[in-house]
Amino acid sequence: MMNLRLRGRLRWLYPGMRVKRWVLLSLGSMGLIVFALLKLLGKERVGEIYRLLPIVGAMRHVLIGLVFAAGIAGFGLAISRLVRSVARGVAPGRTEKPAEIIYRTRVLERGPRVVALGGGTGLSTLLRGIKRETANLTAVVTVMDDGGSSGRLRSELDVLPPGDVRNCILALAEDEDRMARLFQHRFSGRTDFAGHSVGNLLLVGLEQATGGFDRAIEEMSHILNIRGRVLPATLKKTNLLAQMEDQTWIEGESSIAGDPRRIVQIKLSDKSAPPYDLVLKEIERADLIILGPGSLFTSLIPNLLVDRISQAIVAAAAEKIVVANLMTQPGETDRLSLKDHLSILNQYLEIRSFDSIIINDALPEEDLLTGYREEEAEPVTNDLEEENKYALKVIRTDLLGTIALAGKTTLKHDPRKLARTIVRHTRVFSGFRGKGGPGFGI
Repeated sequence: MMNLRLRGRLRWLYPGMRVKRWVLLSLGSMGLIVFALLKLLGKERVGEIYRLLPIVGAMRHVLIGLVFAAGIAGFGLAISRLVRSVARGVAPGRTEKPAEIIYRTRVLERGPRVVALGGGTGLSTLLRGIKRETANLTAVVTVMDDGGSSGRLRSELDVLPPGDVRNCILALAEDEDRMARLFQHRFSGRTDFAGHSVGNLLLVGLEQATGGFDRAIEEMSHILNIRGRVLPATLKKTNLLAQMEDQTWIEGESSIAGDPRRIVQIKLSDKSAPPYDLVLKEIERADLIILGPGSLFTSLIPNLLVDRISQAIVAAAAEKIVVANLMTQPGETDRLSLKDHLSILNQYLEIRSFDSIIINDALPEEDLLTGYREEEAEPVTNDLEEENKYALKVIRTDLLGTIALAGKTTLKHDPRKLARTIVRHTRVFSGFRGKGGPGFGI
């Protein structure tokens, strides 16, 4: 396997970079300049220069080779330094190598069109990995959250909840680590700002400044120079309604997630909540649509409840993938197996319209499982057969990853493992690699 350092040095040579043609043109132009100078000097002066090097035999050829190599090395160094100087002038403060910048703008921006739907941390995890494979990435985010900072801002200022949107924008940011440290910071102290994150307040402030939540997302995306785009499923302010096993109805995402009773069905308080126009357009022209991972009832299904979104997904010509969850969620999917998850999803979206499902087949460490069991969560039981009623191609692989969340180790899909699996097992990325795409999933 090619080591990573060598791959980095050879990135200039990747197909699609549009660099080699200009290097060849430069070399050819240098040859023309040298030829013109020789003609200008004439035979006699060229002969005088030639006679300055009286070495004969093998040493003459060695000397010529050394001079030629020095010339090529100097030319290459000059071009490299020129590109670096220009890149730093265009993007001051960026630590990326010029080859990385060119690779991103030339290759990734010609990648497949991917639309990912979800909310919460599941969608941002997916985005964090897949943004390394294509820049034509659209995240469709649920906007029904009514808990925590988002819920407070929603009730106090009558705005759409910014939390999930903020997480997705940060996941797509070029300098994600640095931006996350800043924008995820929560105010402390005994003030009205206590508990709010910097990113949430910025989005709300931008909404008031620009006159719309969608325009606020665009502005924040521009500020963070994100790779791809983030779209709200709807701009309509609406709530989730859930019918519980005792036939009672409760309202609000946070109340639904915290209720221990089994959920029978879920809907929006506004049944005709219109989709954000760009969402339908992106779904229609997508090459690949990804559903999940994410909380079944409060992240995935809410997007499908928005008017015409599920129909648009079914009708789309794109290749479609479901990403199965790792763990059950207390109060939401207790004791639900993988087949149960799909059966519930199928009530809101025709699962047979999807091509495949990606399932984790690695077991978490026992000490991590012990902590989850104490919270009444467990790995989602994989009971889906290879030959299943949804005609889904079943892809099983190790997707396990961990993150530190609220001071404890939490199981999550590993972004790179998930992205690699998607690249390896989809037709659209296989075709992209064949056309000179990155092929990092290999």
